[in-house]
Amino acid sequence: MRRAVVLGGSVAGLLAARVLSDHADEVIVLERDDIAPSGDFGGGQGPRPGVPQGTQMHALLDAGRRKIDHWLPGFATEIVADGAALADTGTDVHSYLEGRLKVLVGGVEMISATRPFLESHLRRRVLALGNLRLVTGRVRGLAFTGDRVSGVRYLGGQPADAGDMAGGVADEELLDADLVVDATGRASRIGAWLQEGGWPEPQTRRMHVDLGYATALFRRPEGSDGATLAQSLATLPDGRLRLGTLGRVEGDRWIALVAGYADDRPGRGMEEFLLRCKEDPAAPFRRLAEDGEPIGEPVAYRHPDNRRRDFHRLDRFPAGLLAIGDTLASFNPIYGQGMSSAAIHASCLAAHLESGRSPRDPAWSYFKQVRAVVDDAWQTSAVNDLKLPHVTGPRPRGFKVAARLSDLIVRASVTDPVIHRRFLDVAHMLSPVKTLMRPGTVLRAARAVRKQDTPAAGAPLDVTV
Repeated sequence: MRRAVVLGGSVAGLLAARVLSDHADEVIVLERDDIAPSGDFGGGQGPRPGVPQGTQMHALLDAGRRKIDHWLPGFATEIVADGAALADTGTDVHSYLEGRLKVLVGGVEMISATRPFLESHLRRRVLALGNLRLVTGRVRGLAFTGDRVSGVRYLGGQPADAGDMAGGVADEELLDADLVVDATGRASRIGAWLQEGGWPEPQTRRMHVDLGYATALFRRPEGSDGATLAQSLATLPDGRLRLGTLGRVEGDRWIALVAGYADDRPGRGMEEFLLRCKEDPAAPFRRLAEDGEPIGEPVAYRHPDNRRRDFHRLDRFPAGLLAIGDTLASFNPIYGQGMSSAAIHASCLAAHLESGRSPRDPAWSYFKQVRAVVDDAWQTSAVNDLKLPHVTGPRPRGFKVAARLSDLIVRASVTDPVIHRRFLDVAHMLSPVKTLMRPGTVLRAARAVRKQDTPAAGAPLDVTV
């Protein structure tokens, strides 16, 4: 194809651009934030307006790490050399359930870094491709020719304010394209764009979870040892969950996240942040509250709902248009699936393009492939989120059984290394959820939980970071 245009220059858009660079003479990434040719926003590795959650803690799951290293060889080694932390679950990742340390099992690796750091490295690698360029502009809509998308309408240069748009100061421009990929995220206007062209809008499903979380940075003492990442899950008396994550990041710092649901969401003050760390049953968070040296104030963010757009349910769709990343689906961020989902979507895009299908035909095969990825990640969120007392909505068929089995697997993963490894493979998007529902796995988990319930199970374990 002659030209492909990617809408949005975040992780999903950059990975889509990398894949498309193998199939198009020219790839243009249309991004509303003003990003320098170096790949940095605002002259540095700071968060940018287009990623409002960019200040929050991010970790790259093993599936995402592997996929990105496939498309950009040496990427993980590069960012670790520059300060990111590579953590192996057998030594460097300590996971706690109700204050008890899970048995350590290795073979799964993840990367801990701030989102701006990771994204800026990814952007520099992708923008270095010879047939790819970045255009600054804000999408206004799609251009249609017959039964296909033939381009993108956008406002060039710095985004105009509302008054400029109304007065016609900002001129609308057109980018012709053989293929357009929407990576503008969960707030995408793809439904409205389709309707403007006379096409049906995909159904959007939402699950209201009302998650709130806050992230803070701390200086890491020189010579500090212990885990690279610590994760904690604890249950309040009313059944709601509190979550915490602590990780090493570039710049000799710790990044810590505390999270809760509904009216238990954390606030913005450091005093409340440290109090929640002290109340966490896992020792690393209490130590952080006692000994940590904060850098600035916590930054809070709210995730009201999980959502997905069901393109596969449409009976007609224009050729020359795809969606990727959070435009397809965005999940509860506590599971860390976003960046890895985008990387797997990019692999689905590659498979679709390599199959020889023309961009002049609707991309049904792509939407079929990517649906399986979305379904699996959605199931992980649905089974766990629908167990929360404040989350409303229809429960899928078999939900009660699935919820009980999920609880069984999580409990068993505390002491059984085989169950924990299978759990990690699913959590890191290396294996589908259904692998945890196999009879052999369920029976083994049941035996592990029965052993825990005996006095011989011993006292809760604990380590410090």
